Amino acid sequence: MEVTKALAALQPLYGKDNVEIVTETGARVRGVVRSLKQTQALTRPSVKIERPDGELVKIPFSAITEIIDHNR
Repeated sequence: MEVTKALAALQPLYGKDNVEIVTETGARVRGVVRSLKQTQALTRPSVKIERPDGELVKIPFSAITEIIDHNR
């Protein structure tokens, strides 16, 4: 997914629970959006999701294929 599209889709979901991200490899991560890193030197734009077990998973925007909001 393009960085600007991913950022636009994730910003309103920041801090919300029950958000699922599907990656290029087919991996699915569901939890709370905790951090959106967009323009830091030497880093790829990414999102951090906190899973229900407390684990933080970092996903680069370039690996995201779908963002699902299960709160609707």
